Amino acid sequence: MVKILLGWALATALIVLAVRYFWQDDKIRTSANSTAATLVGTSGDEAVVTLTKALPACCEALSGFLGAGSPEERNQFVLNPVTTAARMARFYDLNPFIRIDPLTIKNTTNSLLVLPGGRAVETRWSAPDGRTLDCVFVQQNGEWRLDWEHFARYSDYPWQLFLTGAGEPELEFRLLVRERLVKQRSESSLMSLVFYQPRFGYPDQTATASPEFLVSRNSPDGKLLAEAFKKHAKGELLYASKLPYLEPPDMLRVRVLLRRQPAPADADAPFSFELAKVIACHWMSLDDPSVAPPPPPAAP
Repeated sequence: MVKILLGWALATALIVLAVRYFWQDDKIRTSANSTAATLVGTSGDEAVVTLTKALPACCEALSGFLGAGSPEERNQFVLNPVTTAARMARFYDLNPFIRIDPLTIKNTTNSLLVLPGGRAVETRWSAPDGRTLDCVFVQQNGEWRLDWEHFARYSDYPWQLFLTGAGEPELEFRLLVRERLVKQRSESSLMSLVFYQPRFGYPDQTATASPEFLVSRNSPDGKLLAEAFKKHAKGELLYASKLPYLEPPDMLRVRVLLRRQPAPADADAPFSFELAKVIACHWMSLDDPSVAPPPPPAAP
């Protein structure tokens, strides 16, 4: 009789644990399904149908990434896990890993993206502490994976340290950029730019600003940025996105290669900085710049 009672109690405990586990996991799925039902379009719209099918898997990937207890576990949920693993390890050695309980976040809005290599899913989430999580998922080997470089706003080195002279002299950063003195310099051959570090989870806020960068308007990078600013001002979204910009209206997301060099002895600051290359006008791990500079005027 005692054995029967003990067996019954053990079975009951296992059932309770299973119910709790699947109930927690189902919270993520329920959030995804309820959001998909509110998407713009009809049930026959290809974008809505595709997004409805992909969204639960994207939500599970984000939940798995945030809930992982080790770097090895996180690697299972990110895009290009083999190459991303080393970059994640180096990044989190230099930057804190911000813990967010996946059961506390709420899916707010979603969109399908049309990238050069295929479709992707863009999602946004709100966290209890006021953070907004902006995530992109790409299908790879049949699984929807988190574009971690976009999610973390990956840079090769901490921005503040680079500005003070630490680290390699040429590094890649994901930053926000703003053009200064737009009206005053409208006839100038040089653009005046300032780069800002974005605050993770707070897209309307920025941290440390750079010194002024001067870029020729006629250079490939100058033409690319000028076209990107023009499209941004018109509210033209990238890759057929349906989600409005999160950053301030006069700022662009950019992935750039920046160079630091010693300044002349009589200069006011110990270093000068230059823009080596604009890789892209977005933060995704995608080398496509997203905009193309206008073609040169036709010869008369």
